[in-house]
Amino acid sequence: MATSLKCFLRAGKNVVSVLRPRGFHSSAPAAVQVTVRDALNQAMDEELERDERVYLLGEEVAQYDGAYKVSRGLWKKYGDKRIVDTPISEMGFTGIAVGSAMAGLRPICEFMTFNFSMQAIDQVINSAAKTYYMSAGLQTVPIVFRGPNGSSAGVAAQHSQCFAAWYAHCPGLKVVSPWNAEDARGLLKAAIRDDNPVVFLENELMYGVAFEMSEESQSKDFTIPIGKAKIERQGNHVTLVSHSRCVGHCLDAAAVLAKEGIECEVINLRSIRPMDVESIETSVMKTNHLVTVEGGWPQFGVGSEICAKIMEGPAFNYLDAPVTRVTGVDIPMPYAKILEDNSVPQIKDIIFSIKKTLNV
Repeated sequence: MATSLKCFLRAGKNVVSVLRPRGFHSSAPAAVQVTVRDALNQAMDEELERDERVYLLGEEVAQYDGAYKVSRGLWKKYGDKRIVDTPISEMGFTGIAVGSAMAGLRPICEFMTFNFSMQAIDQVINSAAKTYYMSAGLQTVPIVFRGPNGSSAGVAAQHSQCFAAWYAHCPGLKVVSPWNAEDARGLLKAAIRDDNPVVFLENELMYGVAFEMSEESQSKDFTIPIGKAKIERQGNHVTLVSHSRCVGHCLDAAAVLAKEGIECEVINLRSIRPMDVESIETSVMKTNHLVTVEGGWPQFGVGSEICAKIMEGPAFNYLDAPVTRVTGVDIPMPYAKILEDNSVPQIKDIIFSIKKTLNV
């Protein structure tokens, strides 16, 4: 033992030189959990910092940090000139926003809820959406109209409707509808940088929901192209197309059906206008079945437009069954919770429609 130790010590540096240094296992950075509210806040913060022409205006967006705290901290950072509290007059402050966009600024006009945008519909449609065309392309209107859209909880008929189909009907507007935090961040940054008026439809019930965000999606240069859908889940039996909160319902329904051997392909539209019809067609040609899911009313809705596009295009001949629509009920939203629950699409409704389409 003593002899061995002496030999080791004599070798000294030579022995040490053959010992391998300890290596450390490196893995990809863990995804960060970010709420939709914080994703929107970060997007606005970064764009306000990036471009001094960008500013936010709306009711309670400044000193109160926003009705839903989406603009939290922005007033303290950027001050009264960039974060502007307005009177309770949607037609007035929307007109200010549209006019300032024509004059070279890039406003973010917040509606406390898109139901209140009806007060300013003339400014949105006749002033913002049509000016680029009417000026023969000489006058751009780079503005974002954003706020919560669709049904919430317990706010009844006048605060619960979905405006996706309303605004998507109008040429001159781009209409986007994010689902998760990555959608919210990437699409809002793209909308602010766009030279066209963009209607940005959020969902109140999604603000506090956290999603994993990759390192790439947290970059200041990260944007999501408007007009491109995302396949959230691969499948080969039926295509589910949805937007906003209903994407989550579709994924939940797909997870249930996967246990029964039914594989659903879930497409998150992200953009209502322009609509990524090509991605829907490609999926339908693979699955041969289509179910659309939305929270809005059935007549002349987003699902109706998807049905028409599929019927008119090459995917129609690949269908093995009629397209099925899952929508809100064709009534004003009731106040009572049990009636409200039965007025908007539930996971069980999606599962029922899928099985009906597949005849199982």
